[in-house]
Amino acid sequence: MKKYFELDQLGTNVKTEFIAGLTTFLSMAYILFVNPSTLAAEGTGMDAGAVFTATAIAAAIGTLMMGLYAKYPVALAPGMGLNAFFAYTVVLGYGIPWQTALSAIFVSGILFMLLSISGVREKIINTIPAALKQAVGAGIGLFIAFIGFQNAGIIVADSATVATLGDLTNGPTALAIFGLIITVILIVLKVNGGIFYGMVITAVAGMVFSLVPLPTRIFSLAPSLTPTFGQAFLNLGDLFSIEMVAVILTFLFVDFFDTAGTLVAVAKKAGIMKGNELPRANKALLADASASVVGSVLGTSTTTAYVESATGVSAGGRSGLTAVFTALFFILSLFFSPLLDVVTSAVTAPALIIVGVMMATALKEIEWEDFAVAVPAFLTIIIMPLSYSIATGIAVGFTFYPITMVASGKAKKVHPLMWALAIIFVLYLVFLAE
Repeated sequence: MKKYFELDQLGTNVKTEFIAGLTTFLSMAYILFVNPSTLAAEGTGMDAGAVFTATAIAAAIGTLMMGLYAKYPVALAPGMGLNAFFAYTVVLGYGIPWQTALSAIFVSGILFMLLSISGVREKIINTIPAALKQAVGAGIGLFIAFIGFQNAGIIVADSATVATLGDLTNGPTALAIFGLIITVILIVLKVNGGIFYGMVITAVAGMVFSLVPLPTRIFSLAPSLTPTFGQAFLNLGDLFSIEMVAVILTFLFVDFFDTAGTLVAVAKKAGIMKGNELPRANKALLADASASVVGSVLGTSTTTAYVESATGVSAGGRSGLTAVFTALFFILSLFFSPLLDVVTSAVTAPALIIVGVMMATALKEIEWEDFAVAVPAFLTIIIMPLSYSIATGIAVGFTFYPITMVASGKAKKVHPLMWALAIIFVLYLVFLAE
C-alpha cells in the first residue's frame, strides 16, 4: 500500500491519510442529508430514502475511483448547484420527469467520459472565457443561497414585490437563522466540518424546542434503491429536443469546469502540481465522469469533485489513500438513514446559504472593468436566481458574449464553439418562451 500510493515520496503515512480522509468526510457529510432534501423536494416525486442511499454509494464509488485510479486526495459526491438545477429547474420548473432528468445526467456523463479519453477537454477549457466560467460558479452560488433563504422562510413570495422578508419569529425560520449564525461562527473559527456540525447543532436545538421531530432510532439498514435504480435507462428517447439538449449541455458544462477548478485548487494545495499541469489529469476527469454515470444509474444528480477535499489536504492528506478512507466513511454512513427525518428544511437551509457564500467568491476573478466581459458575466449571474434556472442564466450570458465582443471590436476573440453555443442557447430561449 505504501508503495502503490507513494506515501514515502509524498512525505505522508497511513495515520495521516486516515485523519485527512475523516476530515474530508466530515467537511462534506452534509451532502448526505441536503441532497435527498433537494432532489426529493415536494413535487419532484423522488423517494428521499432511495436518494440517500444513491448519494452515499455514488460518493463512495466515485471517491474510490479517484483514490485508487487517479491517486488524488479528492472526494466526490453529488454536487451542490447541479442538484438544485436538477430539482428546481429541470423537474419542477420545466415539468420534466425526474427519470428523464436522470437520463440527461447519464448522457452528459458518457459525453464527459469521451471528452476525458479523447483529450478534447483542454481545448474546451481554453475556449470558454474565464469570466464566464467564474460567472457560472458565482451565479449558482446565488441561486443555492436563494433556495436556502426560501426554504428557511426568511424570504417569501409577495404579490407586490415578488419576494419579501418573511416572519422571522416563526419557529422553523428562527431555528434556521440560529443555525446560520452557528454555522458562520464555526466556519469563521476554521472548524473542520463546520457546515456538518452546524447542521447537527441546529437539529439538536430544533428537537429541544419541538421544532424538529425526535428520531425513533439512529441506525438502520440502508433504504432500498428500488425506487430510483435504473430509471435513467427508461426515458432516453425523450432527450431529443432543444430543451433537453440545453439541459444536457448545462449538466456537462457545470460539471466539466467545476471538476477542473476543484482539481487544480486541491492539487496546488497538496503540492502535487507539476509546473502548471495536473499529473494524471485524464484519469482524474475520467473518474469524475464515470462517477456521474454510476450516480445517474443509482438515482442521484451529477457526482463531482468536492472542493472540501482541501480540508483533508490541510490535515496532511497527499495521496489517493486519503480518498480511499473518505470513501469508507461514506459506506459506513449508509447505516444512518433514520436521521433523515431529523434533517428538516430549517436544518439544511443554513448549509445552502453558506455553500452559496463560498461559491460567490468566484466574483472576484471576473474582469469587471472590461464592460464587454462584465455584461455577459453579470447577466449569467443575476438571471440564475431571478429566473430560478441555472440553464437560463447560462443561456442568456453565453448569448450576450458574442454580441458584446463584436460590438467592442473583439470578434476575432470569439471562438467558433462560442458562436455555436450562442445559437443553441438562442433556440433554447425561444423554445422555452413558447
